[in-house]
Amino acid sequence: VQLQASGGGLVQAGDSLTLSCVISGGTFSSYVAGWFRQAPGLEREFVAYASADGGSRNYADSVKGRFTISRDNAKTTVYLQMNNLRPEDTAVYYCAADRSYSTRYYLSARYDYWGQGTLVTVSS
Repeated sequence: VQLQASGGGLVQAGDSLTLSCVISGGTFSSYVAGWFRQAPGLEREFVAYASADGGSRNYADSVKGRFTISRDNAKTTVYLQMNNLRPEDTAVYYCAADRSYSTRYYLSARYDYWGQGTLVTVSS
């Protein structure tokens, strides 16, 4: 299974950006998916989660109401729509996937597959 993340860039505070993560090599509809981020000097943190069928979504409190995770089975792609970006959202964003469901979807250790990361920089 391979994950390819893209869409990062340099934006200003208040702008929007959409990240994409193409998942290949497996049955896309059977994988749960998550987005994590890691800022310089900090640990990787949970951002958003989507169940295999997309019916269940969860977000970190810091992004709730601003970010939206979605998935397109036909394109085998998971998206992270980010609105009203803030300087504190600056980080490398990683997509992740796993075959099994867990109530601990917010833990990076429970995901077997990871993308390479895409850098999002938000200037003030």
